[in-house]
Amino acid sequence: MAAETLVRARRAVVGEDETAVAVRIRAGVVTDLAPYDVDAGAAEVVVLADDEVLLPGLVDTHVHVNEPGRTEWEGFASATRAAAAGGVTTIVDMPLNSIPPTTTVAALRAKQAAADGQVFVDVGFWGGAVPGNVPDLAPLHAAGVYGFKCFLLDSGVAEFGHLDAAGLVSAMAETARLGSMLLVHAEDGDAISPCRHGSAYAGFLESRPAVAEERAVDLVIEAARATGGRAHVVHLSASGAVPALRAAREQGVDVSVETCPHYLHLEAESIPAGATAMKCCPPIRDAANRDALWHALEAGTIDFVVTDHSPSTAELKGGGDFADAWGGIASLQLGLPVVWTAARERGLGLVDVARWMSSAPAARTGLAGKGAIRVGADADLCVLAPDEENVVDVRRLHHKNPVSAYDGRTLTGTVRRTWLRGVPIDLDAAPRGRLLRRA
Repeated sequence: MAAETLVRARRAVVGEDETAVAVRIRAGVVTDLAPYDVDAGAAEVVVLADDEVLLPGLVDTHVHVNEPGRTEWEGFASATRAAAAGGVTTIVDMPLNSIPPTTTVAALRAKQAAADGQVFVDVGFWGGAVPGNVPDLAPLHAAGVYGFKCFLLDSGVAEFGHLDAAGLVSAMAETARLGSMLLVHAEDGDAISPCRHGSAYAGFLESRPAVAEERAVDLVIEAARATGGRAHVVHLSASGAVPALRAAREQGVDVSVETCPHYLHLEAESIPAGATAMKCCPPIRDAANRDALWHALEAGTIDFVVTDHSPSTAELKGGGDFADAWGGIASLQLGLPVVWTAARERGLGLVDVARWMSSAPAARTGLAGKGAIRVGADADLCVLAPDEENVVDVRRLHHKNPVSAYDGRTLTGTVRRTWLRGVPIDLDAAPRGRLLRRA
């Protein structure tokens, strides 16, 4: 490994600009951003091809790795391989669906022990807020988790209970005291009905109406207003919740929101019967709703895009019955091309995509040194061929199970290389990722 590396790119996303640049790297950190043809000095020079764009490494703050306990669904080795192949250099692991869930320091230590030595990218951890564990939040915060995740309805796994309205306020009051953030799966269980058994997607969609999200988002806003806490709504699907979020921010409530590639790319009208690879909670809604999510993202009301990579075994995901199939979409490796394919069709650029998928999630989560190509930041980089098309083949993905909502779809944008702290990630070599903790 050279003492210094200079990466020359005719096209690179630096801050809010796409520009030609020479990125100088030493000891894994960006030390200078110079004109493209600057004298390299003693540095080893890497020149990107004319059809490549240099992006900051993606930051995916919504990933369910599931190890330990459900490693057959996904594990740290397979998840971080997929991340690296998809241009993602940092993930933050959700507190479920591992066993035990990350609701105590002991459980966090078990998860860190499982991850140690296996990760190809850098990995941070969320804690979990469940009934009765408010006393555990401060120790978890001290142990370095980046914040806490809770559910307002059945999480789908018995070991991770959900909070009622009073429990939400109690948990957020504690996270406010700690200076932490509470992430909320915002659906109102009282507005959700059992899904009729069958293969029709319309029945599943009807069972989880938009009003379930809208009511729950209102509850999150009021809890944040009452406690002064930092709140974050995960995987927003229902565009009808956007006006309330916008108004709350204008009133000084500290609430942010993410959406996911599947809500921006897919549409309910095109989901065939029995296509349970596309089942997720909250559900993919109609094309008009998808367009409204895009408008909110462009306007900045939706802050960023992360995958909510929520895999399971093929057996749990398949079968064609929307009532019985696991509700989650595995897309960690595909998030960038999925979003870029849809964004470019709408006349949006890679500067926008890098903001939504790198700098904004890093900033909101508090991942210092991540999410941007800037002096002093980790030299985490993604080399993208933005015009190259590929047909998704689940057999070629690094996810542990060969299940994808995008199988057979043509996506634009190929990740050719991913660099972690100034060195290209080699999936055939020993993993070099680090386990992160909140500063």
